[in-house]
Amino acid sequence: MASLLARLVRPVALSSAVAELLLLVPRVVCGVMLTTLFGAPKFGLPWSPAEANLGFFEVAFWFPTDVAEFGGIFAVAPALFAWLAAFAEGVGGVALVLGLAVRPFAALLLATMSVAVIWQQLPQGYWNALPALGFGWVSLYLLVLGGGRWSVDAWLARRWTA
Repeated sequence: MASLLARLVRPVALSSAVAELLLLVPRVVCGVMLTTLFGAPKFGLPWSPAEANLGFFEVAFWFPTDVAEFGGIFAVAPALFAWLAAFAEGVGGVALVLGLAVRPFAALLLATMSVAVIWQQLPQGYWNALPALGFGWVSLYLLVLGGGRWSVDAWLARRWTA
């Protein structure tokens, strides 16, 4: 089991410290932005704004309504999809900062950002879609490369294969 987990979290080895830094910086910056600017206002975290009045891991009252407006499957289970999206942004952002479970969170964030681009932002114009597209692209390369040399995932992979 440990070797399976090690394969899941082991990042792709990059050729230089500069390449690793170019992977680290967007991972951390996007993680901080996701958890503070996007996740915290809609998901109860210790750093959520007080005016949001959210309990721990609670979704903002307005978010499921927004999700339901996407129609289709989102209208069938808006509370579930709202919780998953808020979790992806709030907790996923922390995971990216730490480099912990980067690939699973990158997959969840890629799905969340794809939905945000297609159903929420593009109908309002391409300019509005740029932030979600940016997070989606970073999620895509993290899904492929993993968290990098300077991540909890890399440390865990070394321990599990030692």
